[in-house]
Amino acid sequence: MSKKLKMIISKVVVGSMAMSICYLAGDYNVNAFAATTNTKAIQEIATENVQAVGDYKVPYGFDNNKPNVKYGTLKEVSYYSKTTGTTRKCNVLLPANYSAQKKYPVLYLLHGIGGTHSEWLNANPAAIIGNLVAEGKASDMIVVMPNVRAAANDSVPQNILSQENRNAFDNFINDLSNDLMPFINSNYSVKQGRENTAIAGLSMGGRESLFIGFKKLDKFAYIGAFSPAPGLLPDSALNYPGQFTAAQFTIPKNSINTPKLVMICTGNNDGVVGNTPNTYHQALIGNKVNHIWYTTDGGHDFKVWENGLYNFAKRIF
Repeated sequence: MSKKLKMIISKVVVGSMAMSICYLAGDYNVNAFAATTNTKAIQEIATENVQAVGDYKVPYGFDNNKPNVKYGTLKEVSYYSKTTGTTRKCNVLLPANYSAQKKYPVLYLLHGIGGTHSEWLNANPAAIIGNLVAEGKASDMIVVMPNVRAAANDSVPQNILSQENRNAFDNFINDLSNDLMPFINSNYSVKQGRENTAIAGLSMGGRESLFIGFKKLDKFAYIGAFSPAPGLLPDSALNYPGQFTAAQFTIPKNSINTPKLVMICTGNNDGVVGNTPNTYHQALIGNKVNHIWYTTDGGHDFKVWENGLYNFAKRIF
């Protein structure tokens, strides 16, 4: 019997969360579940060596500072962007006991369409990641929170849904590759290589993480999208051609740069992006791309995005 995974219908509800996880047609050593109470659920049958996957709940106090844990240091820094012709800001979170004598992997963490480089600070990423590291569940890492609005004027515009604002987000791929990543690599003690580099984001930042991650497979081995926004694929409601066609949202056959992790999650009561994250999930199913997909209680909010960051951070590096 082939070791490739085969699909059947099933549904699993873990605790108070309706959760779905999907790894497709690959050699991942996991068991897979699927979707929410409002969609068909998919479970994959695999060989006897497949292990049960853990749930995606978060522990009490996972995002709070604890008295006996040493946390990393946060600093706002500036870098020059040839892409925009301006000096831009980003927040850099260094791990506890950061030392130039040690090399660290890097997570680039992207904000939403109405945010800036400070939006993720509402989720207390220092506590979420610091607690995981203290518990031995995550690696020390540098976290870079940039302004994804790659434009000469990168302040939040009055009309955040304007084409100009959306274009600025799409332009971030150039600022990130040509300006920000070289700056981080030159100024911090960074482990080089795609296997030491991750990208993830919330909402519009989640969409851009999928776009950049799949476009730059040679740079990112870990890709996360929490409640990703519409527009990655053609969207008639937005009159938008999409950053990828459905066929392009894939990993080239026999690629040497296959991601180590692709994760998409969303709130089961999200009235902002609606079914869009599931659309991306279904496209990956159709393209046989290994990935994690799950839903959790919540809307388009930090309850969901903190959950996503927690589950992503413990699976990278």
